[in-house]
Amino acid sequence: MSNLISRAWVAAKTPAFAVLALAFVGGIVFWGGFNTVLEWTNQEEFCISCHEMRDNVYAEYRNTIHYQNRTGVRATCPDCHVPKEWIPKIIRKVQASNELFHKALGSIDTPEKFNAKRAQLAGNEWNRMKRNDSHECRNCHNYTYMDYAEQNRRSATKHQVAFNEGQTCIDCHKGIAHTLPSIEQYIGAPKVGAAEIAAPVPSGPATGAARAAPQAASAASQ
Repeated sequence: MSNLISRAWVAAKTPAFAVLALAFVGGIVFWGGFNTVLEWTNQEEFCISCHEMRDNVYAEYRNTIHYQNRTGVRATCPDCHVPKEWIPKIIRKVQASNELFHKALGSIDTPEKFNAKRAQLAGNEWNRMKRNDSHECRNCHNYTYMDYAEQNRRSATKHQVAFNEGQTCIDCHKGIAHTLPSIEQYIGAPKVGAAEIAAPVPSGPATGAARAAPQAASAASQ
């Protein structure tokens, strides 16, 4: 046993071991720092540190049930817009780096600019949620967990139809946390001057004709 300890001590004093030890410690420090920064940018305080978000969509969100409700459960910005799984989260962060470019350009730095692009910005996020089957919504809401007997008659009927037709949350729940832009929702008479949001190509586990059709009824306005 003592011989083994002696050989290990000799090996530990070699340059190769020192390099490996430094690499190991450096890796831990790098990973800890990287993960700390990642989690810091994944907080609501970071999201609203820019006035573009604080003065527009955050102000709207504070008047919704996702911000304050009878149960005291709050869905924050990252809960709805950033995946929890590590790889999808990194992909989303890389995509969001484009926002730094537009921050420098001042693309939406006034209420007038923001509202002019609201339909495009909302459409981009709706299409993302459509493609991933409203994955972030399902962190809290899931068809299979719903007790339809506890829902009102209209909600219970709509949810069961949506489940059977392979629809996803964002098909109906646009405008649940933010003000809807003036878009054509294909409900009733056509809207004059309303923007058209292109329907995304369906993907993910829920497919079928219902997924490809333009469905945009806002639950918040019903």
